[in-house]
Amino acid sequence: MKTEKTNKIVLGVLLMASIGALATAFTAQYMFDLEPCILCKYQRIPYFAVIVFAFMGMYIGAIDHDGTLKVIGVIFLLGAALAFYHNGVEQHWWEAATSCGSSGGDALTSFKDFQSQLLAKMPKRCDQIDWTLFGLSMTVYNTAASIGLAAVSFFGAVVLKKYDTDLSS
Repeated sequence: MKTEKTNKIVLGVLLMASIGALATAFTAQYMFDLEPCILCKYQRIPYFAVIVFAFMGMYIGAIDHDGTLKVIGVIFLLGAALAFYHNGVEQHWWEAATSCGSSGGDALTSFKDFQSQLLAKMPKRCDQIDWTLFGLSMTVYNTAASIGLAAVSFFGAVVLKKYDTDLSS
């Protein structure tokens, strides 16, 4: 029973961390006018997924908490990989596989199409860095946070389970 309570605490921490990460991203976007590129938006998906899994793990009794924590750990590792990939694009280590900053290459069939494309706002380029702290962009912080949260997830699933089992013996 102790393991279940401990895992719910870890799930709660991961839930609050994910909500905090998304709140930070949306605050930067809407309050400080930092326009996200498509890769920035993709990096939010793991946090939304973790919110769903953590909420289900906390409030649905029939769910395996250890398995849920392991799934969340994998989600965070995938999020870290995506953030690292985006950092590589920002640093020009490689080109983005997405159409970051391109207009999509729509065929122009009339002057009106051409005119509307000229007036349309171009999407933000994925290699453009708008904000840094100590010379590091948000993608670096997201990579580190995702790796740290993955470690918390796996720690909760494996180490705390063993610790609780040892205490009850």
